[in-house]
Amino acid sequence: MGTSQTAIGDLAGTGPWLDVAGRTVRSRLLVGIEHYDSAEVAGQVLAAAGADVIIVTTDTDNDRPSLLLADLDRAVRLDDFVWIGTTSFARSRAAAIRTAQVLRESMGIDILKLDVRVDTNVPDNAATLEAARELRRSGLELLPFIQPDLRTARELEDLGCAAVRVMAAPIGSDRGIDDPQRLREIIGVLGIPVIIEGGLGRASHVARAMELGAAAVLVNTAVAEAGDKVRMAASMRHAAAAGRLCFESGTEPLIAPG
Repeated sequence: MGTSQTAIGDLAGTGPWLDVAGRTVRSRLLVGIEHYDSAEVAGQVLAAAGADVIIVTTDTDNDRPSLLLADLDRAVRLDDFVWIGTTSFARSRAAAIRTAQVLRESMGIDILKLDVRVDTNVPDNAATLEAARELRRSGLELLPFIQPDLRTARELEDLGCAAVRVMAAPIGSDRGIDDPQRLREIIGVLGIPVIIEGGLGRASHVARAMELGAAAVLVNTAVAEAGDKVRMAASMRHAAAAGRLCFESGTEPLIAPG
């Protein structure tokens, strides 16, 4: 018996892969919009990506421009999206916790994309784990970002994190996947969704990440810096769907870096 069109659609990303805080995420492609100053362009990117998540943040140091939600609301229907906060500007545990508190108090955010980076490109696993412990005690649902380390990933799962985001390569590096074997090991062991991000600079990188069995991928810089952001977002969307279908077909993924 052949595979039904409905089943193919589910494998390509229309079926839910994350249920958290009473909300459901279906899109296999998450797109950051922190780097946009045009609500119209951000809305077009979200549409081309097939996104059902909006990632919102606040810069507690007030030294970075950002989109106003009131402007974004004129470009997209904000109520159609799952809102996830992010601490992507945080460079310490304390800064991440402070940002999380502001997002919760000002926007009612209860799902957090937790980032603690020692510099702009690489997450600090130890500081992320410390922040996760404190934020989980406060009841926040977390999607923490870590370097690929199985022990850290398992500790975050044990804390009750909703998913774990694992770095493929430093953010903005366009290197693709540095250690696919390690990512595959983490995906195989964890019982929660694994999102791959960082260094995914082109559609082929996204497809490879999904072929490894990732539940989803998160991209930001590659789309934000593309000459045609909308076409790049669309290419990433199709790559994520193709990679997921390839994984579900049972085909062994390529393990070489890149």
